[in-house]
Amino acid sequence: MKATQSRPDSASSRFGHTELPEEQHQALRKAIRFEWITVAFLAVSTAMIYLLLGNSQAMKAAWLEDVLSFLPPLSFLIAARVIRKRPTEEHPYGYHRAVGVAHVVAAVALSVMGAYLIVDSGISLFTAEHPTIGGFDFFGQTIWLGWVMIVAMLLTAGPPVYLGHKKMKLAKTLHDKVLYADADMNKADWQTAVAAAAGVAGIGIGWWWADAVAALIISASILHDGVRNTKAAITALMDKRARTYDDAKPHPLGHEIDGYLSGLDWVETAKSRIRDEGHVFHIETFVVPAGDRPTLKQLESARQACIDLDWKAKDMVLVPVSTLPEEFLPGLSGEH
Repeated sequence: MKATQSRPDSASSRFGHTELPEEQHQALRKAIRFEWITVAFLAVSTAMIYLLLGNSQAMKAAWLEDVLSFLPPLSFLIAARVIRKRPTEEHPYGYHRAVGVAHVVAAVALSVMGAYLIVDSGISLFTAEHPTIGGFDFFGQTIWLGWVMIVAMLLTAGPPVYLGHKKMKLAKTLHDKVLYADADMNKADWQTAVAAAAGVAGIGIGWWWADAVAALIISASILHDGVRNTKAAITALMDKRARTYDDAKPHPLGHEIDGYLSGLDWVETAKSRIRDEGHVFHIETFVVPAGDRPTLKQLESARQACIDLDWKAKDMVLVPVSTLPEEFLPGLSGEH
């Protein structure tokens, strides 16, 4: 109660009709701040790399990778505003799916661009294009531009790694898959920078093919991120069983709810099906009473106790039934 009173902006402390606990409220504020920092950093780094592109295929791939890196943070920032809107008659489940839509858009863009770059870099390699990097005059001395490219790439490698680690922790707290995808890409950005620097160095020592090979490595990384995130985003929109923020395993909340309800003296058994709405879950739990029909007070008390298990569980329906409906609970016969 104390924490809720201290919040300066109640609109920013909820998703739809879900009031965020203090931990998630602070995590959301930090995530928004880190995403704006990411956007500012990308604006500087993409401008700098664009000015140094030259004929390097690897630098071109790294620059396009940086341009695409705008998508996840911008998607998160847009979705973070949309999902605050309260449910309406036209949108009774709220606007949580905005996160899923943003995830799909960013992931598909990554996949398309990764595929394009692989083809473009492959053509450069098989047609044996020999990229050249010139020099510039610096107080009477001719400096090879490749040195500047290498320094620029190495300078842009560090900040995304730091931002990625910070956002990864916040993604877990907020159960945010767009933020997780963004953090995952940030953590791997150093590989892009190192590959581009190695490609430029290859040109410098006469290995013309090193530039195209480095570009292929970067392109494969982009395509890998795109395909993995596209798969996760689409399956989530198709109401796949709710999973953890990193898609690594089924979310444990279903077992926790079923275990709690099955332990009540008026419940014989209970089983839930849960879909991920973006940050919060929509939960339908079927309960078989042990004896007489449960009272409204018992049902309301049990539902509130389940909601108190996790902040994501506010949108919950508790349905008393005579037997668990297998048509709504696939795999029930094989369950234990």
